[in-house]
Amino acid sequence: MSISYDAESRVFRLETQNTTYQMQIGPVGHLLHLYYGRPVPDALDYRLLPRDCGFSPNPYDLREHRGWSLDTLPQEYSSADNGDFRCPSIDLRTASGFRGTDLRYAGHEIQKGKYTLEGLPSAFDREDGCETLSITLKDEAAGVAVELLYGVFPRQNVITRAARITNGGVEALWLNRAASACLDLPFGSWELMHFHGRHCMERQPERAPLIHGVQTISSSRGASSHQHNPFVILCAPETTEDTGSCFGVMPVYSGGHFTDVELDQSGAVRLVTGISDAGFSWKLDPGETFTTPEVLFTYTHQGLTHLSHTFHRFLRQNLCRSKFASAARPVLINSWEAAYFDFDADLILTIAEGAKELGADLLVLDDGWFGRRNHDKAGLGDWYVNEEKLPGGLEPLIRKVNDLGLQFGLWVEPEMVNEDSDLYRAHPDWALRVPGRKPAVSRDQLVLDLSRPEVADWIYETIASLLRDYHIQYIKWDMNRHLSDVFSRDIPADRQGEVSHRWVLGLYSILERLTTEFPDVLLEGCAGGGGRFDAGMLAYCPQIWCSDNTDAYSRLAIQHGTSYGYPASAVGAHVSASPNHQTGRRTPLGSRGAVAMAGMLGYELDPGKLTEEERLEIRQQIRDYREFAPLVQLGDHYRLGENAWMFVSEKRDRALVTVTVPAPEGNPRPLHIRLKGLNPEGRYQIRRMTYFGCALQPEPLQGTWSGAALLYGGLTLPQLFGDLPGAQLLLEQTEAL
Repeated sequence: MSISYDAESRVFRLETQNTTYQMQIGPVGHLLHLYYGRPVPDALDYRLLPRDCGFSPNPYDLREHRGWSLDTLPQEYSSADNGDFRCPSIDLRTASGFRGTDLRYAGHEIQKGKYTLEGLPSAFDREDGCETLSITLKDEAAGVAVELLYGVFPRQNVITRAARITNGGVEALWLNRAASACLDLPFGSWELMHFHGRHCMERQPERAPLIHGVQTISSSRGASSHQHNPFVILCAPETTEDTGSCFGVMPVYSGGHFTDVELDQSGAVRLVTGISDAGFSWKLDPGETFTTPEVLFTYTHQGLTHLSHTFHRFLRQNLCRSKFASAARPVLINSWEAAYFDFDADLILTIAEGAKELGADLLVLDDGWFGRRNHDKAGLGDWYVNEEKLPGGLEPLIRKVNDLGLQFGLWVEPEMVNEDSDLYRAHPDWALRVPGRKPAVSRDQLVLDLSRPEVADWIYETIASLLRDYHIQYIKWDMNRHLSDVFSRDIPADRQGEVSHRWVLGLYSILERLTTEFPDVLLEGCAGGGGRFDAGMLAYCPQIWCSDNTDAYSRLAIQHGTSYGYPASAVGAHVSASPNHQTGRRTPLGSRGAVAMAGMLGYELDPGKLTEEERLEIRQQIRDYREFAPLVQLGDHYRLGENAWMFVSEKRDRALVTVTVPAPEGNPRPLHIRLKGLNPEGRYQIRRMTYFGCALQPEPLQGTWSGAALLYGGLTLPQLFGDLPGAQLLLEQTEAL
């Protein structure tokens, strides 16, 4: 059993292979957190030793025991206005006007299998090894019950959390905050690692010591955002890639979010995470239940790499339900940077012919194929074919592309609408906008109101019709603005605070229906690149366009930061033209290819503009990638620094190592790397070695080495000079020592 309860001590124990999680029902029923960390056999209730702390009030039942204060005790689900002045998990207002809760234990249940969440993506159990703990807390005065859900995946070392909040009273109440989970760490020194950014420069890691007070990582944009990814790490100051304690916290949610991290007066740390409470207010009528999104938790004492591997495997195996999570992916060529809006059927076919010659598998027709979509100011919402560009529609084009031996894919942006569109003229009320006020526009777009079931149904049926009518094997699902003017004409005034979350639920309902009806279509998520790169989208999309920035130099940092939480199998990565369309930087084709091979490889260029030498090089890249792809997609990803990485097979018998030199120097220091993940008792040889971007081609390394020598001694590479030069090595184990 991975979950147990001791009635005498009133302690719950959640066990995975490498962690123990403990909590205890306190003397008057509060659910108190005891421990989360390396496996321990004992109940660690020493953490709850009473201590009198000034201005930290006591529950009325324990007024004679001044040391018992919710303001100092570690809790499982913190409340507002009950004597705990730290970050709350739940904050509500009753119809009578009072706020806050005093939640106390009312019962629990342990079940085999993994709980599910209505309307929300959540992890699933492939191996019949998961167990669920449900603990019910109640506040009779507020008439509210909170069911805390814990899913324990023992082999995966992951514990999932969510909550269901039910109004059991006779009057309505309003939730102003409804977090998914709280994690209190009474002891230790911790640093916060998060991943900030902007459009075209997403998920930049930033790590800093906690300060006394509250640090918040959040997005109020209606999407997880380019600016602040919802995934965060708490780690000990001494934690490195290979050693040290760290907690990973990953919400399974694609909308606005928050994570509060508070270092309090006693040195304890509280982390609370959930739906953004900026503008949030959810009305619960008697008998209604609100369900929070899921959060994935893991702990390791073996450093950041081990934490990353845990999330990588879990997202591939226990969250993404697509058959493509483990299946081979097609190498694609996308038409966007090749043609933008200026194309016709002949040009697309020419690109397809070039793609076939290069060895690609899939041709993707990007923006501009529908409505009067000759620029980004018109046509969004009109998902019928622009026959001025594509005479006869999509069918003859798809047939000709398929006849070449290529699959066909299509770009869509169904969540948005242009005012200059037939859809908007017919249904102006379907867009989010405040009555009597001109809305903010972004890229000349408004946001369709997905909180309305008829709008979500229309989007589903429109995209489903395309997939039923045409042989489309790939969809790139884009979102090119965030939510503002969040007002729905279909929702009463006292429920307008629900619109943003209902919008996300509408999106999930569409994706759920589409992926269920069309399991053989590869769905790639996109939001202006990586603006919705999160676990919620990965439940439906096995890969996400990592960034609109295709510059290889920029992608080093973007893909490096992404790798801390998300697997390479989720990273859409393309080779684009030089000079790059976002930065103007000129980068050798080999360098662009090597960086893109750290994800799911594609191309974003016009093959007709390539030289014969470039065509030959791309053919070789694609041949190489087909061999490397299982390592990249399913292997363990090791960061060897910001500009070097490697993938190692599960059996540790093969490895792909890539080293780049972003800024070559005169009179440089030796280029030395220590490898990771290999079998120290094996022997390895370099089966293939390629230099890229080098002004002068050095001699390739040859020989065999013990795994121990490569792990502990390392490899010294020749000095590399040029524009983003580097080396790619394929290692294979030849024998065991």
